[in-house]
Order: sequence, then structure tokens, then C-alpha cells
Amino acid sequence: MKRIPTDLPDVILIEPTVFGDDRGYFLETYQKKHFEEQLGINAQFVQDNLSFSQKGVLRGLHYQLNHPQGKLVQVITGEVFDVAVDLRQSSPTFGKWAAFHLSQENKRLAYIPPGFAHGFLVLSDTAHFHYKCTDFYAPNDEHTLLYNDPTLNISWPQGISPLLSSKDRNGKLLKDAVLF
Repeated sequence: MKRIPTDLPDVILIEPTVFGDDRGYFLETYQKKHFEEQLGINAQFVQDNLSFSQKGVLRGLHYQLNHPQGKLVQVITGEVFDVAVDLRQSSPTFGKWAAFHLSQENKRLAYIPPGFAHGFLVLSDTAHFHYKCTDFYAPNDEHTLLYNDPTLNISWPQGISPLLSSKDRNGKLLKDAVLF
């Protein structure tokens, strides 16, 4: 596994070792010892989730305040533009974001620690998005940061009109959000 730096030092992009031949390929998506020793990620995952979305679906930017979730995210099929926003007020990177492409082609994963909002935009016709979480989903604790907050100025890919849930359409601006 290879650690790839992002614009936020605590957000880690991971390039797995892929073993392939004419039959296909194999790769480890998570191995506790490797994550701790090679990547410095000491996370205890308690829940796995899988979402399926069509092109243009934008999910996020979500976070839980009292039950913050670290997430290990990957795309099984398709491609997404993935974004993490630092919401830790004591952090030197508070209010900054990092983004990267995750796809079935590049097979990369990303670790987004607790204290960050997370979201993604589907770029392919469809995408299966898998993620492991360090805390359980708590619907009464979920918050949404507005994806197009001008203060954040996230450089979402152009030419795609996002398909949003009402929750995501009504997200809070950073200045009005509850924060860590």
C-alpha cells in the first residue's frame, strides 16, 4: 500500500498493491496491521455501507458531531469526485478541503478522519460507493454542510448539474454550521 499526500495532511489517499493476471486481479482494501504500520491509521471500524448512485448524484457534505465518523471510502464500480472538508475549529486546516478522483480503474481508497465533512459527486453513468465507518450512523446527529458554500469554494467538476436530496440541498453554510 502506498500513501499519497492530499491537500489536508490528515486525509490520506491510499493506492493499494494490485496483483493481476489474465484472470483478473486481487487487492487488499483493509488490513489493520498494514494500515497502522504503513499508513499511520489507527481506526476501529464498526460499520460498512454501500451506496449506488447515477451520474450527477451529489451526496454530502455530511458529518456527525456527537458521534463523529472516520471513513475509509472506495469506489467499486464507476467514478466519483470525492471531497473532505476539515470542520475542526482547532485545526490549522479548518475550513479547507481536499478532493480526488476515486474509481474502479485507479482502485484508490481514501481515509477521512473524524471531524471532517464528506461528500462525493458521481461522474460515471453509475457508481457503487463503499465505505467503512469508525462510529455507527446516528440519524439524529447527522449534519449537512452546503456543497456549494462560496466560503469553501470547492472546485466541483463543471458540466454536471448535481442531483441532490432535500437534505443536501438545504445544507448549512460553514458560518452557520455546528462545528467540532
